Amino acid sequence: MSEPPRHARPILAADLERLVEGSVAGEPSARLELAHATAAALVSVGRDAAGDPSDRFVRLADTVGLDTLADLWRGAPPDSLPGALWALYLLQTWCTENGAEVARLYRTGRSLAPVDEVVAGVRDDADPDAIATVADSVLSGLYDGDLGVALERGAAFFRVVAAGRLFLASEDTDGDAERERAGRNRACADGLTRAAAAWRAGTLR
Repeated sequence: MSEPPRHARPILAADLERLVEGSVAGEPSARLELAHATAAALVSVGRDAAGDPSDRFVRLADTVGLDTLADLWRGAPPDSLPGALWALYLLQTWCTENGAEVARLYRTGRSLAPVDEVVAGVRDDADPDAIATVADSVLSGLYDGDLGVALERGAAFFRVVAAGRLFLASEDTDGDAERERAGRNRACADGLTRAAAAWRAGTLR
C-alpha cells in the first residue's frame, strides 16, 4: 500500500464522524456491523502504514473525540475487535486525564498481580508519565507490533488496576462503588484476553 497522504488525519476524523451520524438511528444489527467494519478498516490501514509514524492512530480519541468512538464501538462485545479497541482507547484517555489516580491504583495492585505487572510493562516508578506512556505503547502495538501482545498488555494493565481498587476499597458505600469499578476493570481484562486468543486463532472480528 502506498504511503497515506499527509491529509489523512482530517479525512479519518471526518469519515468516522459521518459514520456515527448515520448510524445513531440505525438498527442494532446494522450498528454492530458498522462497528466491526470500522474497527477492521482502522487496524488494517494502521498496520499497512507501519513504518510511517502511527501517532495519528494512537491519538485517534484526541482527533475524533472519545464520544465518537463510544458511539461506534462501545456496544460491541468486549472480546470483539471493536470492543477491544474501545477498551484500549478508553484506557488511554483515562490514563492521560486521570494519571495520578491510575498510578495510585496501579502501584497498589502490582504486588498483588506480579505476573500481570510484568506483562503490562510499566516502568518501576509507575508515575503518571509512565502510566500514560504504557497506554500509548499498547495502542501503538496494535498498529506496528504483535496485536495479540498489545491486547494482552492491555488486559494485564486492567487486572493490576482492578487488584489495586479491591485492596483500597473501604467498607463503606464508596468502597462498594470501587468494588463495582474493579469488576468492570476485570471484565475489560477478560474481554481483551479472549480477543487476544481469537486474534491468534484467526477468528477475531
